[in-house]
Order: sequence, then C-alpha cells, then structure tokens
Amino acid sequence: MSLKPPTPLSDGRSASQPHVVHLETGRFVYGGARQVLYLTEHLPALGVRSTLVCAKGGEMAGRARAAGTEVIELATLGDVDVSIVWRFAALLRRLKPDLVHIHSRRGADVWGGLGAKLAGVPAVMSRRNDNREKRLALWLKYPLYRHVVAVAQGIKDVLVSQGVPGSDITVVHSAIDPAHFQHPRSRTELAATFDVDPTQPILGIAAQLIERKGHALLFEALQMLATRHPTAQLIVFGRGALSASLPALAARHGLQHRVRFAGFRADLERWIGSLDVLVHPAYTEGLANVCLQAAAAGVPCIGSRVGGIPEAVADGITGVLVPVGDAAALAAAIDRLLSDAPLRQRLGAAGPAHVESDFTPPIMAAGNRAVYRRLLGR
Repeated sequence: MSLKPPTPLSDGRSASQPHVVHLETGRFVYGGARQVLYLTEHLPALGVRSTLVCAKGGEMAGRARAAGTEVIELATLGDVDVSIVWRFAALLRRLKPDLVHIHSRRGADVWGGLGAKLAGVPAVMSRRNDNREKRLALWLKYPLYRHVVAVAQGIKDVLVSQGVPGSDITVVHSAIDPAHFQHPRSRTELAATFDVDPTQPILGIAAQLIERKGHALLFEALQMLATRHPTAQLIVFGRGALSASLPALAARHGLQHRVRFAGFRADLERWIGSLDVLVHPAYTEGLANVCLQAAAAGVPCIGSRVGGIPEAVADGITGVLVPVGDAAALAAAIDRLLSDAPLRQRLGAAGPAHVESDFTPPIMAAGNRAVYRRLLGR
C-alpha cells in the first residue's frame, strides 16, 4: 500500500514515526489486556507512536498512563455496544493514525474493525484464542482487517483450517515479564497462606474457573492417584462461573481435605514459584501464559496438547504434554513428576531460558512492529 503524506505531531516527535491506535475495551488487566500494556510500553523504543483507546473508567487507562502511554477513554456499554463503530471512526478521523490495532474480542473486534473501515484506516487484529468461529463471524470479521496477529501457531492453524489465508496471518507470541516470577515466597509462607503442608507435594492450577480450563478433569486425575499419592495437595487459583460448584465437585472426588480454593490472586507471581508442579489441563487455549509464568519461576508444567500450549510448554524440556481430555494420561504425568524429584528439577531449570528465547515483551513488541512495517511499506 502507499503511504499517506506524513503529518506533523504536536508532541515534537518525528513526523516519519508511524502512529498506531490500539483498541482494547476490556475493563480489567487480565491476560490479553496485559499484552496490550506490554506492547504500548515497548513500541516507543522501536520508533512507533502508540495511542491506547480503552474503556472509560476501567483499570487499563490508569495502568497505561502510569507507563507513559497516550490514553483516550471511550465510554462503552459492553460487547454489544454498536455505537462504538461511529464514535471510534470519528476519533480515528481526528487522530489520523497510520494504522489501527484491535485487541478486543466478543463484539469490539467487529465494531472496532468497522470503525476503522469507516475512517479509511488500515487495521490489524490480534487473535488470542484457538476456538473455532461460526461461519457468519468469519464472513463479517476478517475482511475488515489487512492482517491478523496470532499469538500462537496453534491459533493460526485453526484460522487456516477455517479458510483464512495463511499469508494474512503472522504468529507473534504473547509475552510475560520473567523478572516478576523469579523471586517467589518461601514454601513456609505458601503453606501458612493457603493452609497446606509444606512437607508434602503441592500442585497448582491457575486459570479462570470455567469448564474449558479442565478443573473437573484434574480432580478426576487426582482421584485416580489417591493410592499412589494420598498426600498430594492442590491449590486452585482463580475465579469464575464455577466458583460455587467446584468445591462440591472436589468433595465428590474425595478431595475436600486436599484441595484449597485460593480465589483470584493479584500477587500470583509471589506464589507460583513455590509449587512443585503447575497443571494446565485446558480443552482449548491460546498461548497459556500461566505455563510461561511457571517456566520463568523454574516450575515444571503439565499441559494439554492443544492450541498454543505446546509452544508454551516444551515437551520433555520444560514440562510434559498430555492428550486433551485424557484423565488417565494426566494422572500418569502427575505421577511421573511427583515420583521423580530430579526430573522436576531438570524441567524447572530449563524454564527461564525457554521464556527468554521468544516470550518477552521486547521480542513481542518487535514482532508486532515488523507486521506494521510490512503493511505500511516501511
């Protein structure tokens, strides 16, 4: 595509510096929103000016401003707020960016793309999950975008299988900040905080309490191991739609005295490194950043062979992969790691280097910048 004439910037920065507007309408800084913060924080060092458009009154605005990002808050009624199309288009006409990068989903990925189309600004979309989309969604959404950034190869594979051209998709892995996970609290503090025995094996699962994350499958696997590992304990980090029902399910599996429900913890980075093993038996998944967090903390991970998990967990190097939905295989993997301390140590020791190889914020920002440059001809 041809570039439009450069426009003067009011803040004194070079007019040749590409300007990208990012749209993220999520109110809280969960996984995807955290990636947007990493991106907007690191792009300026790569010569890209970023403006973040986010939900008015949400957590994102304050966090982004604190990092020095230009922020514009947009009032929104949620995922079904179609009026975003015209208000976002008007905002883009005023800002005159070179490119729009849509990070939101569940409605705003369509509304934002339509707004960019109305304003005549080329748009890129990030895709962070590996679920298959309905034909109508594919027909409506993807023609709005010049390119798709998939955060895992597994996500790209799903899109290609549904008819999105592979040449229109670039894989740029999501990132974590490894330093946040390399100074965990002591095992004694972990035990005191979550009422577990520090002398016995401690497993963890850190995910939304929703069906696709596989909590029920993990309970079934632990029940299978009741004889071989009767003292193994599990800490369940997270909240979600199953918050009320999962404790009763654990009890039905005879695990009521060995499972602790910790709820959502904003300080998860303090605790993940004190676990023996992290388990992530998801049925569908994007990249599974929690597996990368465990790796950065030196903790081996057992994950399902689905979506981007095989990229986050290097099988036999930083953890173990098992077939999706296979409780017996999951139980066997847990048994293997709990029975072999040297293996746990070897897998955990390889984790930090795996994360540093391709999953840090500067690498992620450089990958997105390369996409921008190709689209803008720079």
